Amino acid sequence: YLFNMRELSKVFQGVVLAERDRFKLGAAEQRFGGAVASPEGYLVALWRHECERVFCDKLTTHEDKDWGDALIMKLVGEAYGKSVVKQVEERVYFVDFLREPVMDEETGEIIDANPSFYESADSLESLTDVAMKRQAMFNETSKSLKLDLVLFEDALKHMMRISRLLCMDRGSALLIGVGGSGKQSLTRLAAYIAGAFPFQIQITKTYNQANLFEDLKALYKIAGLKGQKVAFIFTDAEVKEEAFLEYINQLLMTGEVAGLFPKDEQDALVNDCRPAFKKHAPAGLVDSYDNLWSFFLSRVRDNLHLCLCFSPVG
Repeated sequence: YLFNMRELSKVFQGVVLAERDRFKLGAAEQRFGGAVASPEGYLVALWRHECERVFCDKLTTHEDKDWGDALIMKLVGEAYGKSVVKQVEERVYFVDFLREPVMDEETGEIIDANPSFYESADSLESLTDVAMKRQAMFNETSKSLKLDLVLFEDALKHMMRISRLLCMDRGSALLIGVGGSGKQSLTRLAAYIAGAFPFQIQITKTYNQANLFEDLKALYKIAGLKGQKVAFIFTDAEVKEEAFLEYINQLLMTGEVAGLFPKDEQDALVNDCRPAFKKHAPAGLVDSYDNLWSFFLSRVRDNLHLCLCFSPVG
């Protein structure tokens, strides 16, 4: 295994992402989830959850995962003592889809269909109920694709992992499993819950690099200009050419795919993203060509979530 400072930053990205309302001392009737009974225990439970997502989820055997869990609990015991260990022994799960859509009280219109508040759940049973309701809503709104998933414990946990990555800036997933294990279906459900636009390549006999570039351009415009989340589902069956993997690598590393936009299209994109730049860029930053292009690419990297669904067979 190879871990670096990026993983450490991801742990704290998750900690900072969490809602702060439950840290306030004296807050009446706060439900922290699990056996947690104090704001201190809640913060440690959150740290444990993020360490497990960032480090333990990348481990490939049950023995390694158990070793990782034991090490985390050992560190908690050494740093905070037995009282906090007792509070966080039972896992607390954090998700961002517990809250109902935000409605306008006067008109009854939905202001925010997918409010994202990263917080703890009371239990896995309550999460199952929420996820099944969202699946039913997905089936009502989707004309062509229907999901009929049985969310047993492992499936629900995998869906929560994908959902967490979609709610984080620059979160991407590598899902490994044999065909038919639910990688794509769970990703589609998580994308719907997160309010992300799901996209998958339509492979044909003549699909080539030019077609891939056209698809990527469309996704860049959704993520960079509109600022909407995109869940790009990419499977090993869609790797028609070896070069596809190189483009995916460039997308993950820098967000800029070599030769994707000709100069005239790049100029048009820079002009189109100027209103968003003035609204969201830090105060005092000049809207020069380079700054606008960097802003566009940064937005693409934040909102374009790559979900690689690969099989270990073959």
